[in-house]
Amino acid sequence: MAHENGLITGEDGRTRCFWPGDLPDYLAYHDAEWGRPVTDDIRLFEKICLEGFQAGLSWLTILRKRENFRAGFAAFDFRKVALFDEADIERLVADKGIIRHRGKIASTINNAKRAIEMVDEFGSLAAYFWPHEPGPDERPAVVDYATLMANPTTAVSTRISKDLKKRGWSFVGPTTVYAFMQAMGLVNDHLEGCCCRAEVEALRNEFVRPT
Repeated sequence: MAHENGLITGEDGRTRCFWPGDLPDYLAYHDAEWGRPVTDDIRLFEKICLEGFQAGLSWLTILRKRENFRAGFAAFDFRKVALFDEADIERLVADKGIIRHRGKIASTINNAKRAIEMVDEFGSLAAYFWPHEPGPDERPAVVDYATLMANPTTAVSTRISKDLKKRGWSFVGPTTVYAFMQAMGLVNDHLEGCCCRAEVEALRNEFVRPT
């Protein structure tokens, strides 16, 4: 059970953010993926699409279906997804292994086309997203439970969301974008006292930002 500070100590004796609870797959995601800086365009595209599917659901639901999503969406190679047609939409709507939301499926195909345009303009998706990384003056002084719960969106995620929508992306609201930023390491929102916070911060300090 999480303490009031949003931390929980597992059976392994490590203190972590509250949200993975004691679920092994969620703990592995928290410890090995969440918040670690990512520049790989396929992973960036996958994550922003899956965050769109997650809206209204829990991330755990999506995480447990992630391999099915990868199988259905050509491993999120956006150049391949951009070629999907109505037959692919019908195939995916019938796929019980994913979230069968026609609008979000069509959105992923649309966003794949927009991703190609973005790569043509910026060189990579990473080169678009990382310059939006918040500066110190745009981050809370302390990342604690109260701060995290109070801010599902930020001024930066709102700016990115608006810009993506202008570029024709869909299902990329400010909350979705901020969850993407948290997961892909544009911010370190492991709580103060979490065993992963210092490790992730060290990775971010060593990380070479794409330009």
